Amino acid sequence: MEQVIANIAQGAAALADPLILTLIFSGTVFGVVIGALPGLTSTMGVALLVPVTFGMSPAAGLALLGAIYCSSTYSGAISAILLNIPGTPANCCTLLDGYPMTKKGESGLAVALATSSSAVGGFLSVFALLFLAPPLAEFALKFGAQEYFLLAIFGVSVIASLSERNMLKGLWSGAFGLFLSVVGMHPITGDLRFTCGIAELYNGLSLVIALIGLYSIPEVIESLKSLSFGRPRQSSSVGGGAAREMLRIFKYKMLLLRSTVIGIIVGIIPGAGSSIASFVAYDDAKRASKHPEAFGSGCCEGIIASETSNNAVVGGSLVPALTLGIPGNAVSAVLLGGLMVHGLKPGPALFAENASVVYTFIMSLFVSNLVFVPVGLFIARYCVKLIEIPASILGPLVIGLAVIGSYAINMSIVEVMIMLAVGSVGFLMKFFDVPREPLVLGLVLGGMAEGELARAMALVHGDVWRLLGRMFTSPLSLIIIALTLFSLWKGVKNQFTGGKS
Repeated sequence: MEQVIANIAQGAAALADPLILTLIFSGTVFGVVIGALPGLTSTMGVALLVPVTFGMSPAAGLALLGAIYCSSTYSGAISAILLNIPGTPANCCTLLDGYPMTKKGESGLAVALATSSSAVGGFLSVFALLFLAPPLAEFALKFGAQEYFLLAIFGVSVIASLSERNMLKGLWSGAFGLFLSVVGMHPITGDLRFTCGIAELYNGLSLVIALIGLYSIPEVIESLKSLSFGRPRQSSSVGGGAAREMLRIFKYKMLLLRSTVIGIIVGIIPGAGSSIASFVAYDDAKRASKHPEAFGSGCCEGIIASETSNNAVVGGSLVPALTLGIPGNAVSAVLLGGLMVHGLKPGPALFAENASVVYTFIMSLFVSNLVFVPVGLFIARYCVKLIEIPASILGPLVIGLAVIGSYAINMSIVEVMIMLAVGSVGFLMKFFDVPREPLVLGLVLGGMAEGELARAMALVHGDVWRLLGRMFTSPLSLIIIALTLFSLWKGVKNQFTGGKS
């Protein structure tokens, strides 16, 4: 422990370097802008600047990339709250309550809550990375193919909670999302399914493109019909009162703690990611709330749960990445690449052989989670003016951003057409009052469930009974099965009690 404390002190002292502080600030500004623009994800932001770090010291380069990771995960909430378009997949649940608050003239409060809860979730997750990395990494190794499959099924069970207004429509939406998730190559055999000969679909339907289409196109069409897009009944701003509004999150201490734990645990599980953490934490907050019926209509708890958990994934995802060399998600995989570019080999020996670099990087994450608070509020203060733009101008502007964001992913006009097609489906779903969130959840988890089931079956040579036997004799699998059954029971119970336990 004494050695760990000494390494922490050395890492903190390294942050006195003006170059590292400048890079953290620059990375934060860049990350906030990247995350707030629909289609430009955290992964893209980090990947774009990896080559820029080639001429830097390892500590400086990693500090820059870490700042982008932290700030871009948070800033997707800005467009989710103001425009009902998640800036990144991690912010999908934020718009459920964030945009209703904007329509009520409370966008300033919503942005303040998202900012403060993101900072708390990120800060606590980095604390866990700093002191609990080895045992958490050991826990991550306990997950095999069958546990990943069951974890995906547990995530799908959240559909019951997201569909309380109409269970049948929600289940249909979730089933359609699961169907869309199988588009592309089979994870084991490589067979093509439902691609219609479109090369851009060989790797599956992009989640980012689906999110842009599902949420931007329907909102623009609806707004242009009524010419009310972005016009709340009351004016709202992100200004001097933001600090006071940010302190509201501490009324929900247990929610902050639970959402942080969920984010850390999901983060350390390779392949899970921020989207799953956000959905699970939102579902947990709704079940634990005294007023679950308020969720979806502008509830502070919904924003806090979503943003705390998806930012807690940041520290969690770096646990297996740094200690085992196994990336927790796509962004941490790119960060691993940046690590190896500088001659550092991730694994158990990293903390011993390159302690000064690793602890400087971790301490820079603490600073990044503090810096994005004023930077995010400053940028949001001007972004919030978007909601005052007339629908006739803002509508085409949003469509332009959607097209640019879709095209920028792979520089393909075909993916723009796919986004517009998904947007048409989203408009029909909104017209017939079919919830879109279960579709997103099915799309996120369907590929994971199918791939892990295929791998689990391969491990038992296709013997279903043997696989079931392994599931019901593994303590970890039994815990996940119990959580899934409890989630389904609560969801169905709330369906018949109107959301009141």
